[in-house]
Order: sequence, then structure tokens, then C-alpha cells
Amino acid sequence: MGGFFTGRTLADIGRDLRTGRESARSLVARALESVDPDLNAFVTLDPEGAEAAAAAADEELASGADRGPLHGVPVAVKDIIDVAGLPTGMGSAHFDGHLAEDDAVCVTRLRNAGAVIVGKTGTQEFAFGGTGDVSVNGPVRNPHDRERMSGGSSSGSAVAVAAGMVPLALGTDTGGSVRIPSSFCGIAGFKPAHGAIPAGGVFPLSRSLDHVGVLAATAADCRIAYHALTGPAEPPPEDGGAPDGRVAWIEPPAADPEVERVVRALFPDAVPERIDFDGLRQVFLAIQFSEAHDVHAERVAEAPGLYQQVTLARLQKAAQMPGWRLVRALRERDRYAREVAGLLDRYDLLAMPTMPITAPRIGATEVGLGPLTALLVSLTFPWNVLGLPALSVPAGTAGGLPVGAQLITRPGAEDLLFRAAERLASAAQR
Repeated sequence: MGGFFTGRTLADIGRDLRTGRESARSLVARALESVDPDLNAFVTLDPEGAEAAAAAADEELASGADRGPLHGVPVAVKDIIDVAGLPTGMGSAHFDGHLAEDDAVCVTRLRNAGAVIVGKTGTQEFAFGGTGDVSVNGPVRNPHDRERMSGGSSSGSAVAVAAGMVPLALGTDTGGSVRIPSSFCGIAGFKPAHGAIPAGGVFPLSRSLDHVGVLAATAADCRIAYHALTGPAEPPPEDGGAPDGRVAWIEPPAADPEVERVVRALFPDAVPERIDFDGLRQVFLAIQFSEAHDVHAERVAEAPGLYQQVTLARLQKAAQMPGWRLVRALRERDRYAREVAGLLDRYDLLAMPTMPITAPRIGATEVGLGPLTALLVSLTFPWNVLGLPALSVPAGTAGGLPVGAQLITRPGAEDLLFRAAERLASAAQR
């Protein structure tokens, strides 16, 4: 937990770079020194490429060319996102030795913002799962307790940030894969509106549900990264004069009572509301399974033995999804979108726990609340189905392990969400 970037914000790093206290080259060296192999956060490091990019960043800053708040900042990238010249392994033997020819669009945008790519982070195989321990590269370990799950599928990205190896990382989120590990590892993770950050050059799991997201220590740093990847911030929306806007508490269908208590305490005045989690889950499964089978059908038929067994079993189950379920799901999604849009007409923010539990032990498949496969995405998947911006921020601890609070809003109100999250950070620390 003691890497160089622990406790350092992007604003701090930027100030040090611009006052000469640090250089981009020194930050790269610090990042590489901070990598803890036992946590297994990185699957590929690129010292030569990072040092060359850092030298270029230093030269630009010295000449007065400043690309913004990510200029010279070391960043890690999830290993389903292409970085030219580096392996994209997807956590799978299927892609052993595969080198990316081009940068993904989001990586190009990072480079255009002056960020320095230091390496690729571990992922659940093909991003198809939330535990972070199913991969040809082995489990990614939680820095708060190395015998516990990091969460997935953006497992390495979360651990690299939580352990202070880098201040920022890219991940992807199809049913919770940025927010799950962020919650388990005690950092912030932001899934923007669907398509806000382009997914070109990102290996798909379910194209209708896939989102590119960012992971950082704080909501403020997620906000900086989000705007660097999408363009200048729009003027913040009106919030009706309330400090955090109008907030609804979404009742979780099942959660550890202590986890729920910790998060609910941050929203004492939020009005309780409910959504149809069961119905939305049927929509989620029909879309995810149908689209995942489309991506993997030939590989499953031709080389099933190259998959991790857990992944193969899920893909074989996906193959059994009937076509009529997908047709119905697409129709039902529109209905749920209208219902939740109505909720967001009455409230500015929706609040709830990110995860119903704290991080289980590596290898666990079930806890007191039920099987992990369904439980891990039980509070995060609706916002993928509906394509809404969702942010997980640290809310405190339960049993000594991190707990995350999740905030959801409508597209266009992201800055209201970030402002509320920054105030929550202060409340959670008191």
C-alpha cells in the first residue's frame, strides 16, 4: 500500500512537474520502483517506451508547451485495451504473444493529453467476470489483504492505483468492472455514459454494455481524467440550490447490513426509492450473453481448451440464450430507460452501495448472500443496461475492508455527480 503515488493527487503531481520539483522522467522511475510483483497488478511494463515518452513530455514543458493536467503523468492501461507495440493478452491463452499494431482511441487521447503509458494491467479473462482471480496470468491481489479478491474485471488497474504504483489507470466496465474493483480496493472509479469515451481498439465483451472508464484515488482525479479524455468540461448544471442536488436512495435488493449502514450514513436525507433489479437483470443477461457469444462463438468451437474453465462455462451458458430473449430485452430496456429517466426528473442523483459485500477471499465462489457471479454485479449492472454515468467512491470500511458508495446521474450532469462525490469524501473521512 506504500507506492510513491499513495496520497498524491493529479493536482499535486502537476504542481510538482510545473515547479520543477519532479520531472516526467523521475515520475516514471518512481512508478516502476513502486510496482509490487506480489500483487500481480501489471502483466506488462514498458520502461523504454515510458522513459522516451517522459523525456518528450519534459522537453515540451520546458519549452512552454503544456498539454494539460495529465501532461507527464504515468498511467496504466487495462490489458484488453490496445497500446501499439505492447501485448494485448486479455488474460487468456488465446492471445498469448499477440502484439497490438495501433493504439486504442482512448490511448491516443491519453497520449494527446501528454500522459505517459507505463504498462498494461491484469484483467479477468476477456473481462468476463468480477472476481479478478480468473486469468492465465493468475489472480490480482487486493492490497488491503493479499488473500482477498481485488474485484474485476479491471483488477490490475484498481490495484495499481490503490497501491500507489500509478495515480491513474484506464479500465472497462460492462456490468461493473471499473466500479467493483474500485470499491473492493478503496479507490474511485468512474463509468461514464455509454460511448462518452470511444471503445475503438478495446476488445469487446458486450458492445451494447461496454464502457471505457477511469480509476484514480479520488473522484476529483477521475473528473480530471474524464475531461482530458472527452474534451473541456461543460458548464455545470443547475442543482436547484441544494448542496448535492436532490438525492434518492436506491434500496439494494440484498446487502451486508454493515456495508449498507456505512453507505446509508452518508445520505441521511436521501429519499428511499426502488427499481426493478430482477427485471433489469433479465435484460442484462440476455444482452450480455448474446453479444459475448457473438464475439467468442468460433473460439469456443475451435479451441475451448485455451479458456480458463470458469470463462468457458460462462460462454457455453451464453450460447444457450434464445434469440427471442434478446429481442424482448431490447424492448424492455427502452421501458426501463423511460422509468429511470422519470426518476432522474425528480432527483439529480441516485445513491446506493457499489458492492453489497466487502472483498471475499481469492477463489471463493459463494458467500452468505449467495453465489458470487450474480452478487458481484448485483448493484452495478443496471447502469450499464441504461448507459448512465456511475461513480464509485470510498465510503469507509466494514470489518477493516473498503466499502464503496455509488452515485448515478443522467448524461450531462456528470459535474454535479463529481461535486457531490468530492463532498462525500470529506464526510467519509470524518
